Amino acid sequence: MKISSNFDSGNIKVIEATDPLNIQLEINKDHQSEFYQWFHFRLETTPYQLHKLNINELDKSAYPDGWEGYQAVASYDRQTWFRVPSNYENGTLSFEIEPECGSVYFAYFAPYSYDRHLDLLSWAQSQGACQLITLGETLDGRDMSVLKIGEPSEDKKNIWITARQHPGETMAQWYVEGLLHKLLDDEDPHAAALLSKAVFYVVPNMNPDGSARGHLRTNAKGVNLNREWQTPSMENSPEVYLVLNKMREAGLDMHLDIHGDEAIPYNFIAGSEGIPSYDARLKGLEDSFKAALLTITPEFQDEHGYPKDEPGQANLTVGSSATAEEFKALTYTIEMPFKDNNDLPDPDYGWSDRRSYQFGQDTLAAIVNVVDNLR
Repeated sequence: MKISSNFDSGNIKVIEATDPLNIQLEINKDHQSEFYQWFHFRLETTPYQLHKLNINELDKSAYPDGWEGYQAVASYDRQTWFRVPSNYENGTLSFEIEPECGSVYFAYFAPYSYDRHLDLLSWAQSQGACQLITLGETLDGRDMSVLKIGEPSEDKKNIWITARQHPGETMAQWYVEGLLHKLLDDEDPHAAALLSKAVFYVVPNMNPDGSARGHLRTNAKGVNLNREWQTPSMENSPEVYLVLNKMREAGLDMHLDIHGDEAIPYNFIAGSEGIPSYDARLKGLEDSFKAALLTITPEFQDEHGYPKDEPGQANLTVGSSATAEEFKALTYTIEMPFKDNNDLPDPDYGWSDRRSYQFGQDTLAAIVNVVDNLR
């Protein structure tokens, strides 16, 4: 029996793995950080033998409430990820499995590999309407990439989609993959309507270093990028620094920042109600976008989510609040669950990579409803 995590986004610490009925594990912290929650590892063992796995010290993790009601995901082929019935008690997540194959992978959510990220960029740039732009390098020397889709003109809006500032929130990049496949489909009517009126700038992965390192929330230096938007620097947060400079160069009329939430088992959005310049125009745009999304997909709801910021109390170091204030634009943080959507539960898969992909496509249809009024 062997447990390994020496691969892209791998993260686990083996405490005890000699008895298949008593496997004891812990999660490594993000580099130079106290955050930890993301795990991803492979168990190589004898098939059809009962294994009992325990991941400990989770009461000290980044979001302990995220483990209540959470079910781990597993895969034999790294393509289909299914839920494993799990129990959380006294800081330990426990689950049992009789693996059907000699090798099985476990993760906090369906991983999105760096190789798949590169494949997505390569596929996108091969489409006629798309240009791949390298903005610069991360601290680990990886490219910071943005996809520009559409032909700019003065009368076209500039719509930005950023994803995976927090690298463990892999559902964000599955969402972007779905959005890109629809937006770059030359037979899709929503895509045609949008690209006649807007240019899209899509950053599929805001944190490639943290993604490859198996981090939950930070970059290679242990910095939470979604608290860097007021004063980013090439020394601490080149990812934000480079993207924000490109936003200023290209212009920004709408920004969706895509995330995952550990604790809340619903899809929801967080707006910019607390920014100093919030006004009736922005409220009207927010209400129109939410109403459209509620009509388009039952995966979205607007009852559960974060408390709204009081007027003037927004945290302007956060991406969507910072861009809303600087550009006076419609911005939203979109949150998806690590657990399941309690409005439409799926005991086999929970909230999944495939549902995230579809939610990204559904969002494009909602943007059609507001694009004419963004400026």
